[in-house]
Amino acid sequence: MINIFEEKLKQMNLPDDLKLLNYEQCRRLCKAIRDILISTVSKNGGHLSSNLGTVELTLAMHRVFSSPSDKFVWDVGHQSYTHKILTGRLKDFHTLRKENGLSGFCKPSESEHDAFISGHSSNSVSAALGIASAMKMNGDNHHTIAVIGDGAATGGLSFEGLNNAGKSNTNLIVILNYNEMSISKNVGAFAKYLSNFRTKESYKKTKTIVERALDSIPVVGQPIKQTLKFSKDTVKNSIFRTTLFEDLGFEFIGPVDGHNIEELENALKAAKSLYKPVVVQVNTVKGKGYAPAEKNPGEYHGVSAFELKTGGSDASKCDSFSSVFGCEISRLAESDDRICAITAAMKYGTGLDIFAKAHKNRFFDVGIAEEHALTFAGGLASMGKLPVFAVYSSFLQRGYDQLLHDLAISNEHMLIGIDRAGIVGEDGVTHQGIFDISFLSTIPNVTIYSPSNYNELKACISKGLYDNSGIVAVRYPRGKEKVFSLKSDYISTDYELFKNNSDVLVITYGRLFNEVSFAFDKLKTDNKTIDVLKLINLNCTNEDIIKIIKSYKKVYFFEECYYNGSVSQRLKNEIHNLKCTAIYDFVPQASVESSLEHLGLSGNQIYKKLNSEIFI
Repeated sequence: MINIFEEKLKQMNLPDDLKLLNYEQCRRLCKAIRDILISTVSKNGGHLSSNLGTVELTLAMHRVFSSPSDKFVWDVGHQSYTHKILTGRLKDFHTLRKENGLSGFCKPSESEHDAFISGHSSNSVSAALGIASAMKMNGDNHHTIAVIGDGAATGGLSFEGLNNAGKSNTNLIVILNYNEMSISKNVGAFAKYLSNFRTKESYKKTKTIVERALDSIPVVGQPIKQTLKFSKDTVKNSIFRTTLFEDLGFEFIGPVDGHNIEELENALKAAKSLYKPVVVQVNTVKGKGYAPAEKNPGEYHGVSAFELKTGGSDASKCDSFSSVFGCEISRLAESDDRICAITAAMKYGTGLDIFAKAHKNRFFDVGIAEEHALTFAGGLASMGKLPVFAVYSSFLQRGYDQLLHDLAISNEHMLIGIDRAGIVGEDGVTHQGIFDISFLSTIPNVTIYSPSNYNELKACISKGLYDNSGIVAVRYPRGKEKVFSLKSDYISTDYELFKNNSDVLVITYGRLFNEVSFAFDKLKTDNKTIDVLKLINLNCTNEDIIKIIKSYKKVYFFEECYYNGSVSQRLKNEIHNLKCTAIYDFVPQASVESSLEHLGLSGNQIYKKLNSEIFI
């Protein structure tokens, strides 16, 4: 049954009409929004837990402030689904994360209510401060509101932003959404600091017992109760007046119940009235309103489509490049106590939860802090350890300086498992893993492997740890391996040449070997043939490789990577008849299959290109 408030939303002038609702209507609206979120994400996939936890907060923000005159900056942007619904995008919400549909993150080109691009964490305070400073210079007295989770607040950039924002004298409000979660459980001293702000359940129970006991004492019970309450409030206020944020120059308000609309609005109105930098701590429950997500918010942080009634999903995969990587690192660590594993709040996504269980004392979750993770790895390596850092390709981008300065110059030895390499699909432009080869190839003392199957992955890990020096990057895609018709009886970590007596050579590596194998089979049914060179070690462009390539009349290179800095671009300097198909721009959201098709990198498109240009 369609909720009456879902229909009402479609008829409202959003977000302005939200201010006309009473609190009971607001609560019913929040229920309707949660129904929409659960239903849509169950079909499209996406970020569920974080959005269910911020429904009341988002509604309160739009009732107290006036977007787009007041600017909302959402850290990461994965919790902005309610914001999209309340800013006139409900009619298109069914297209969330679909090709040509609504983005799963904030996107200024999508709506004037999205003040800043988002997709990666910890940048909201810095961006919001820039916006607030510009508004101040323009004489604009509206507010800028940054919403950052306690997980993202552990990132170094958030501290840099806070350090500058507190003394800025701008109309900046930082809403600290505290839910004890990022993607994995929050770690570190700052997370513990925030946790101490939250009223403990044990304290509440003790308080209730004491109050009931005092209420039962005739005459003196009530006076004692009032005296204790006054003393408690005095101590509490004294503590809260000396928070870290106030030391940085902010006013501090909170903690506030993030699911109580009245309390939220009162706190936001108070912050708005100050016209200076303010931090408002809001306590929320990640996954609020959907039992499976409340029970396991980490599993429902980012999910594929799932069964609505049971919550059953493919959020956890036991057969994937990620899990194979995690299992292999854990296996090798059993006989080598030098191996340490590092994650930046992504132990489940990268498969390192396997290592964490087996080798707890050698596992380090550093929070959302990729820069720290790499320099920390450098410190471990300098003491003879073998650090392994598993990280998504798009998140490794943050650590360029650390890779160069803290690892490569001194030739420290570590292994980086680059997960989600290549096209990632519906998460879109901010998450595509297409730049790692381009920037890694500019740094000396870096070796890059790109295996196409599980056995090659294991072999590359072993060789990377024990036969290489310097930084070794092993990159692999999201998802499972595929079975190839092109295969050999041995496992290589350099390259494989599949000869079929052709004068046409096709070069590729990694996941695209699947697509080239598909094209090979299709050409074979047409009685046409090609030779295929599969690279595994992407530094392997030595004289032997050049000699092989130069022996062919026609050479094609298909590469799931940004062209500038790519392997094919490097080879182009030596092989002048080389025709390259790579990626030349940012890649928008779509399924992996659709993206490869549009980019000319699918098996079907590779077949068409070869068939039309060679066999005519």
